[in-house]
Amino acid sequence: MSTLWGISFDAAGISGLVVEFVKTARLFRDRGARVCLDLGYDIKADKNAFFRPYTDEHDHLPDWVRLERVDGVEDLPGYTADFVTEILQGVVQGGNKLPPQAEQLADQLKDLLLATWSRVDVTSVIVENGTLPENVIYTKALYSAIEEYGRLNKLGPFVLWRDHDLMWQSEPGIGKYGEFPYPGTIRPRESSFIHYVVQHQDALDHMLEWVPGLPNISVLPNTFSHLPLPRNPRFRRAHGIPEHAPLIARCTRIIPQKRIDRDLHLLAALTGRVDAYLFIAGDVGEAPAEYAKLTRLAEDLGVRERVVFGGKLAPRETVSSNGYSVRDLLAHADIVSFLTSYDYESYGNPIGEAIASGVPYLTSRYELYDTVYGSHGFRAPVLDITSHDLPTEAFVAEVADLLLDERKRGQMAEFNHRLGERHFGRDRAEETLAALLPAPMGERTRMSVVIPVFNEAANLPSALASLYDQRDVDGMPLDRALYEIVLVDNNSTDDTAEVVREFTATHPDLAVHLIPEPEQGPACARKTGMDFAARRSRGREDGTRFYLVGADADCRVAPDWLGELFATMESSKAAIGVCDYFYAAEHFTHRPRLWTEIQKTLRCRQVTFSLFGGFPDGKGFAVDRDVYEQVGGIEIFYQLSGGRFVNHLSDDWDFGIKVRASGEDIVYAPKSRVEINPRRVNHAIEEVITGRAYGSDGVIVMRDIRVADPVVDLEGDLTEAEALQAWEFSIKDFTPKNVILPVLLTPSLLDDASVIEFFGPSLAKRLGLRIAEITEEMRIVDFTPIHAYKTPSFRLYFEFADEIFARLRATVGEDIGHPPPLPPCLAEIPAERFAEFVHYYCEDRESGEAHNYFGNGGVF
Repeated sequence: MSTLWGISFDAAGISGLVVEFVKTARLFRDRGARVCLDLGYDIKADKNAFFRPYTDEHDHLPDWVRLERVDGVEDLPGYTADFVTEILQGVVQGGNKLPPQAEQLADQLKDLLLATWSRVDVTSVIVENGTLPENVIYTKALYSAIEEYGRLNKLGPFVLWRDHDLMWQSEPGIGKYGEFPYPGTIRPRESSFIHYVVQHQDALDHMLEWVPGLPNISVLPNTFSHLPLPRNPRFRRAHGIPEHAPLIARCTRIIPQKRIDRDLHLLAALTGRVDAYLFIAGDVGEAPAEYAKLTRLAEDLGVRERVVFGGKLAPRETVSSNGYSVRDLLAHADIVSFLTSYDYESYGNPIGEAIASGVPYLTSRYELYDTVYGSHGFRAPVLDITSHDLPTEAFVAEVADLLLDERKRGQMAEFNHRLGERHFGRDRAEETLAALLPAPMGERTRMSVVIPVFNEAANLPSALASLYDQRDVDGMPLDRALYEIVLVDNNSTDDTAEVVREFTATHPDLAVHLIPEPEQGPACARKTGMDFAARRSRGREDGTRFYLVGADADCRVAPDWLGELFATMESSKAAIGVCDYFYAAEHFTHRPRLWTEIQKTLRCRQVTFSLFGGFPDGKGFAVDRDVYEQVGGIEIFYQLSGGRFVNHLSDDWDFGIKVRASGEDIVYAPKSRVEINPRRVNHAIEEVITGRAYGSDGVIVMRDIRVADPVVDLEGDLTEAEALQAWEFSIKDFTPKNVILPVLLTPSLLDDASVIEFFGPSLAKRLGLRIAEITEEMRIVDFTPIHAYKTPSFRLYFEFADEIFARLRATVGEDIGHPPPLPPCLAEIPAERFAEFVHYYCEDRESGEAHNYFGNGGVF
């Protein structure tokens, strides 16, 4: 059984850190993991809890969280609260060197951590706020333990190191952690076992300013389950709150920095307009002087009878059987308050909890409010505390209006709820955490099938079902331990995540991962998925090959697709395996002319791929992981479209060019078949039959091909003229890429007997000579940069088109016909100068005429 070990540097029974840990840990619990939490009493020395035994902390946590701590830490000689405080003051604040005793203690503490983790069989670790230098002894020990434990157990990135507060935002201005660049602090370390996360872009920018070049760091905001809250009818009665009285909720620690006095002034200012109640959920014993000060202020303002100090409540994520939880309070609240200090709060959990619970909120404009909430457009009364310390008349009026208008509250809450689910919902958290701390890969897993997904909830059930029902080459069910599925959610706004969750729940014997990629485009999503799979497979160095497999969410794979692809890769030892593609004939029953042109293109493909191996297409291919990494993986190229940079869509093709040019082999797996979704043809057919290039001027941009109202009649067939245009559009794109390009990249293929048989000895020899001449003439040493191959391929096409088409007619069929007409400008050129002007035409960077002539007609 896998085990998650949590470490909170906060040293508090219930805090924002603990709440976030519980929410994150729930995802691991749902995977079947055991969950352990060390509250940090043996770490932080300033809360009078050092070595304090656990008592009632269990009552405020879910029953599946087991409170743990490091075995034997209390017996370390010299490891005391006084010594930890001395180090904080002398080293972190004073700039002194770490004394030898601290180094020794860190080493001993490291050994205790290792022993404890081994005892409970830890497989994942979450560190909460470990970068704050409250106890550099523990931090040093923790870093050492992570490195040693990761190496011993051959783990990948098994640690999520999450910082809610950092030196510049946790109690700034009092010099607690020294000054930038914080010389007494242990900086985050580059580690293959750790992925760092911070809660917003501002913190990420500061972190990289402090530790330039720190890899493996991401933004992961606090997230919330957006579920309706049940209302406990006993809650109001238990706290003396009338059933219909407006209720303001404040969930906070009762300390001066939280500025609860502002809530009391607000309540007083509302009196007479709205006789609301204020519920303050927090430990009244944490700062007794502050609690006494607030009760006196409430009496002076005449609101003491309407102020409820409700004590500690269990976290919102917990259904408490021993008292009440934050969810009980939020279910009864009309509005949530967060009138905190300007520079104290790094995030603001109560706002996120209110949004998720469908409750309006009010807030002060604290330092990071706009970064976290305001920039997203959330709606709320906001007190500008840079100019007014206490609630203003206008602010009070806005709050009163909201409390009195149930309809307005409902509209604001619904708007915020929908927006919050998109930015901070559980789906996003699950995807991000799946990428950062994935479940361990099975020992027998040999393939990761990577599928980019954008709003494919309608297609996913059948696509996943076809992947689940795969068979081996003998027709037997494929061992599901051999492969896993990696779905890359590319900003879907439909029910993609829910579809995946339902599938994994009902098919637990197939590992499925859902990870996010925020940059739009299938190239970005495919790269993210391939890189993710390559990284996580690195812990399994057992001498066997591991394969990254590409597929598309809108296509259907044949039952033996994966088994045949795997067998081909294993037997051939090639770097890439390329699948065969087909369309279901029933989709083209009423379009026989279109069907004929599609089949001609696919027949050509079968012949040339059998000869040269072809090039990978996102619809279906496999690549050896080691080769993938050796050539640098999938590369994202950018192009200008409409004045904006967008990523290019030929990532799979250009990746194949890199592999082929590196000297590696590509093999064709004809029995590994993928059914192409006909919507791809439907989307492009208008351009095809009008001869307008899909890749006009070489720019190929992403468009949504789920056309609701197609321009052309999808039931009607092409005319003879349109069918001819479609064929010419397709074959002009196909021939340079699939007949000429393989030998351009690997001229030695022209010495292969089967290739010589295809071209004929004379044509093969002349092609080889001409490739050498053009390469020398153009001073080309590398055809792998994006589209560097196009000009020489286009030139070779024009020079040898008649002979190449003759060979295609001989091998594929007479219906292939002759080359499409030349561009009019070339038709007028004298024969003796034809090659010269072909060069000018193909090199014309001003008009892009050659790009538009050849188009990107490989839509079939």
